[in-house]
Amino acid sequence: AALHEGEFAAFVSYALANPTTFVALVDTYSVLDTGLRNFVTVALALAEAGFEAKGVRIDSGDLAYLSKEARQLFDRTADDLDAGTYGAGRGSLAESLRKCYVVASNDINERVLLSLRDQGAKVDAYGIGTHLVTCQAQPALGCVYKLVEISGEPCLKLSQEPGKTTIPGAKACYRLVGARGQMLLDLLVPAAHAAPEVGERVLCRHPFDSSKRAYVTPS
Repeated sequence: AALHEGEFAAFVSYALANPTTFVALVDTYSVLDTGLRNFVTVALALAEAGFEAKGVRIDSGDLAYLSKEARQLFDRTADDLDAGTYGAGRGSLAESLRKCYVVASNDINERVLLSLRDQGAKVDAYGIGTHLVTCQAQPALGCVYKLVEISGEPCLKLSQEPGKTTIPGAKACYRLVGARGQMLLDLLVPAAHAAPEVGERVLCRHPFDSSKRAYVTPS
């Protein structure tokens, strides 16, 4: 698979701004196809300039599996550098890559920690936020800002988790109310789309489950 050029450019810019604390979030597009490979490229360039990248953060997907793949890629690339596959005298580059750590995040709680341990995950550190400052009985509302349009061009985020995949394009939101004053649902439509009319039946579809759809008539 081809490396994602936008992600690579972002990693380079971030590394230039933070050469001693460079940690890359590698699951924006694909951890295995592009994120880790882009990170290794930038990390080795930093090492050649006399700096050491700190590591990667994985925030979605199968954390145990992806952490093992990350560690394996770091070690395999370091072994190739030591063996002179990419030229002689690159031992320091190999050592900097072996020092890189893997950080896991994404709604981690006690059960997830135990599961990752039992699966032999190669995670060096965890990013725990939501479950550290809130309790399960009073859960937090998870909200993340995602770009859906740039200069009039729709864009979307892909993820191994359907809930993290965005719907492209600018949108308007309407709360539809029934005849008895009860809320029926919130309707998302393209920003240029006409607003729903009172008394006009509207076919509504669930954004992520195509089998869920219903006709509603706002009042």
